[in-house]
Amino acid sequence: MNKLPKKMSGVLLNGHGGLEKLEYRTDLPLPIPEKGEVLIKVGASAVNNTDINTRIGWYSKAVIEQTNAGASDGFETINDNDASWSGIPIKFPLIQGADCCGEIAAVGEQVNSKRIGERVLVRSLQQTGMTEADHRCITYGSECDGGFAQYTKVLATEAFPIRSSLSDSELASFPCAYSTAENMIERANVKPNDTVIITGASGGVGSAAVQLAKRRNAKVIAVCSENKMEQLTALGADKVISRGQKLLDFLGQNSVDVVIDLVAGKQWPELLDLLRRGGRYAVAGAIAGPIVELDVRTLYLKDLSFFGCTYQSREVFENLIRYIERSELQPLVAKQYPLKEIKNAQQDFMAKKFVGKLVLLPSQL
Repeated sequence: MNKLPKKMSGVLLNGHGGLEKLEYRTDLPLPIPEKGEVLIKVGASAVNNTDINTRIGWYSKAVIEQTNAGASDGFETINDNDASWSGIPIKFPLIQGADCCGEIAAVGEQVNSKRIGERVLVRSLQQTGMTEADHRCITYGSECDGGFAQYTKVLATEAFPIRSSLSDSELASFPCAYSTAENMIERANVKPNDTVIITGASGGVGSAAVQLAKRRNAKVIAVCSENKMEQLTALGADKVISRGQKLLDFLGQNSVDVVIDLVAGKQWPELLDLLRRGGRYAVAGAIAGPIVELDVRTLYLKDLSFFGCTYQSREVFENLIRYIERSELQPLVAKQYPLKEIKNAQQDFMAKKFVGKLVLLPSQL
């Protein structure tokens, strides 16, 4: 731990609620890596829906509105006992941040000291002490402190070496969004020539899904706001539909093999009508609202398969590292912010006027 500061800068989340719950500090104690852990000097992190959903308690069953309904001020009524994605109460204060690119600065016991100086990406969904059969995991920056700080610590096995010429900001745009998208695509078994429709395609996970589905030689239909359609076409989408348009009018019934859904909301029933018999639906978000209307007859008469996608096997992140190192993915950094401007970054994130990711850079003391 020589030559390391005793204090660091970072952002504390002090409870569920509005932006006022985020507190930028410059006097936080430096994490000390314990047995099997590494200390990482954070180069960059990024903003994700899960950061905001956790802050405002959107995961609570008491909340039925879309994320943005409480994203600035929080919700009047939530149940703190089920307000995290896992249903386990959050321990405050918490340092959030599901994304992290950085360099190993120190190691704990039973970790090879040769790893010091290694450039790494931290896996966002981790199976700490759990087997794959459990389908249980923790989220970096939720059940443990994350990347919204100058330094962070993780299990050495969750810090993946990365060899790339990309900047820290570009690499920090990958872990949460791209692993979520890759997991959905893997679970839905996207194959060459499949027709895949992606909702919320201009966001971090959606734009990642466009690239990852195209990587598998699928035909991609992206749904996004009208002012982002050109960017999604440039990213590789074969067809782009303006958000809010009636999808059946553009595509017709039984026209797609796979739905990658990040939106849900009122338009959700249309997605099942679009699916061909034997089609696959994968979901990892509900930013337009979590409560939807399901005609169960559509589900069973069309032999559809539904995949709720949170848990990720280790292989998903290992594959992502390989894709990055082979330059098969394009990082989409829309804007960078000093970490102390996290509130501005989250407000811009909620405004959804960009394509890709918003990145946070830790201040140096």
